Amino acid sequence: MRRIRPLFTVRREGSVRGRTSPVLTAVGLAAALALTATACDSGDSARASGGGSTSASASPADDGKIKIPDDIKRKLKEHGIDVDKWKNGAWKNWKKDDWLREAGDFVNPVIKGLWNPERMRKADDPDKGVNPDRLPGDQGVTDPTPAPVTAQAVPAAYHEHVPTAGKVFFDSPKGTMVCSATVVKDPAHPGKSNLVWTAGHCVHAGRQGGWYRNIAFVPAYNNSGLTADQLADATRQQVAPYGVWWGDWAQTSHEWIEQGGETGGQGASYDFAVIHVTPEAGNGGKSLEETVGSALPVNFDAPAVPKVDSVTATGYPAAAPYDGQKLYQCQDKPGRLSLLRTDPTMYRIGCTMTGGASGGGWVERDASGRPALVSNTSIGPVTSGWLAGPRFAQEARSVYDSVSEKFADQ
Repeated sequence: MRRIRPLFTVRREGSVRGRTSPVLTAVGLAAALALTATACDSGDSARASGGGSTSASASPADDGKIKIPDDIKRKLKEHGIDVDKWKNGAWKNWKKDDWLREAGDFVNPVIKGLWNPERMRKADDPDKGVNPDRLPGDQGVTDPTPAPVTAQAVPAAYHEHVPTAGKVFFDSPKGTMVCSATVVKDPAHPGKSNLVWTAGHCVHAGRQGGWYRNIAFVPAYNNSGLTADQLADATRQQVAPYGVWWGDWAQTSHEWIEQGGETGGQGASYDFAVIHVTPEAGNGGKSLEETVGSALPVNFDAPAVPKVDSVTATGYPAAAPYDGQKLYQCQDKPGRLSLLRTDPTMYRIGCTMTGGASGGGWVERDASGRPALVSNTSIGPVTSGWLAGPRFAQEARSVYDSVSEKFADQ
């Protein structure tokens, strides 16, 4: 199985299983757990920034000026990081001592203009996976492997059909990467949410690393469904019609931080994350939910797998035969996948989506037809054909509630 971690491309220019405690940990992971990692690379930053200004910040003002919050300045200073050097390229230093790992260490100052169309468009699949035969399937309850379900292209404009879907971009030591994500409701700010749900491996590297850098969310990426050739000359407005939103906080499960790996199924049952975002440029005070016009509720009491008739998974698959530029969906009745007897059983569906789809939302409708998020893409086999995601329960609720409460008074 390969983890559907974010796609990445190596830049050419110089470049214990932990305890299963529900303790929260903030993370910035980008390797999607699908047993295939889906990362995407957009080439290097400084050259690809398209000449845009590079001011760092997590709270842009309406006048368009980027300001650096005092708490970010303080936190960076504690780790010996100079803000001016960071925004001008020092973030590319991935020395172990500089790779922030712990829950309270997350920092992600905005670098204005970094995520330009070219940088977002370039994504390659390293196709580093694990043979599904090596994944333990005799522990807990695992249903037969589902038949592949061919992913269906979402008609453009994507915003009209799946307004809550988008892509998460971030940088890792191996290059620029991408995941999929979903705008979700915030109980502390009804109708005005700035919360995004994705996979833990899309914000944090797990047990061998720490938080990823330059994490940003682009809702309705490539909304018009342009081809890769057409996107080569696309403007930022065409690529990101609802703006670029930077993560000013991210949180994932303690289990993912302690157990998660780039390939295989370690930590997959806890591979989820919530990102709080802020617009890169002035947005007239509008929230993400107000900007896109929608946000999904999250169901933390999702039914057991046998009681779910159908789920729909959404994402931007980037590994062949896809190129990461278009939005797809799979619909199927889920089965059960148990990686370890001590971990919660996961949902598994037939689906041909590949790397890049990691973190994308799984939606179930209740008896009244109301949609809710019940999982996210985490892992899948190297050869594609199915996807698996964690079933949201108390651990996921704790992560969600913690991020919501952190920004409740803001």
